Amino acid sequence: MENLTSLAGRQWIISQDDSSIFSNCEKIAGIIDGICQRCGSYCDTKIAEEILYCRECIGLGRVSEKDYLIRDLSNKKFPKQGDLLTWSGELTTRQAKVSQEICDAFNKRQDYLVHAVTGAGKTEMLFACLKLCLEAGLRACIATPRIDVVNELFPRISSAFSNLKIGKYHGREYKDYEEEQLIICTTHQLLKFYHAFDLLIIDEVDSFPYAPSPMLHFGADNAVKTDGMKLYLTATPPDDLIEQIKHKEITVSLLNRRFHGGLLPVPKEKLFLKPFLKKMQLNKNLLKEIISVIKAGHPLLLFVPKISEIPVYLEALQSCHELKGVVIKGVHAADEARIDKVQEFRDSKIDILITTTILERGVTFKHVWVIIVAADDRIYTRASLIQIAGRVGRSSDDQNGLVLFCYHKYTFPIRQAVAEIKRMNR
Repeated sequence: MENLTSLAGRQWIISQDDSSIFSNCEKIAGIIDGICQRCGSYCDTKIAEEILYCRECIGLGRVSEKDYLIRDLSNKKFPKQGDLLTWSGELTTRQAKVSQEICDAFNKRQDYLVHAVTGAGKTEMLFACLKLCLEAGLRACIATPRIDVVNELFPRISSAFSNLKIGKYHGREYKDYEEEQLIICTTHQLLKFYHAFDLLIIDEVDSFPYAPSPMLHFGADNAVKTDGMKLYLTATPPDDLIEQIKHKEITVSLLNRRFHGGLLPVPKEKLFLKPFLKKMQLNKNLLKEIISVIKAGHPLLLFVPKISEIPVYLEALQSCHELKGVVIKGVHAADEARIDKVQEFRDSKIDILITTTILERGVTFKHVWVIIVAADDRIYTRASLIQIAGRVGRSSDDQNGLVLFCYHKYTFPIRQAVAEIKRMNR
């Protein structure tokens, strides 16, 4: 059980009704009419004594019909203070306009969408609104579907608000809840909160697993206060938000230029008639492209469709005498060394990182080039191809670079992705 002295804005489970301990909290049945009250999912699985329980959010602890959700609705007070923002950078004229529009929406507590191309500087455009919220003594949270993005955002936000203690929460790094005024977490962690935040920012809102998950949407709606604001960030808006824009249910800011003013890299497309890999031998044309990236002095993100393919490509590349001395590793979502490998790649200790779509978005690597193997695989959508392409050319001193789509069959998502990048560049 959690420490009862620091639970404002949280919800947690007890297995029995003990009102004497939780007299100052809201207490509700964990499952009502077959619906889990923590994640909103329908429950049809039973344990001993024919008791319903929720399978969808069981990773956070089992909720059953015999359990109660305890919600601490006390409004945590934070002091009003100034000078919390210690970031010394400057926004471009376009960024400053979007930043002000975000602040105006927050003052009206209107849900808002920022549709900005990859590398536009979305994080920096949040600073003014975060400052407005935090200096007023209110609470804020930045949630994102991917652990890698949490780890990417945390040092940047901590540096920008260096006088503020910031919480970081995700499933790979346990820490006790400390009731911080500003929290950066995965969207799964929002299921632990109830009416906690005045400002909830959901980064990469179109990303898996958040976008297709009713449970995570339910958790986000519960985590924000009834008079709070949800701010969505993405380079590729999902269909539900596009519909809300059309019906004027949500307002949007559009920024189609990167922070350095450069254009998005337009992917090159290459048709392969022979297999990319056969009997542990790389396709000669694919190997030639990989070698050219290394000779150009750039780190390479090599995307493959399936986790099972990572060790195969890793062995094939490591056995190539042309790549002798090149540091090559693979990483995927279930990799226990995932965080360390991503940092090694960022620190230029790895030359080629073979990966899946876990690194398609939200991460920045200096001077990186990208090759997508089997870009025609159905795992790659228009949005994911655009996001992967957006890893390239993010530095002001390196605005161009290689994005190569390798395929056997030209698909509609490939055509859509290239067309949209060209359209945004216009």
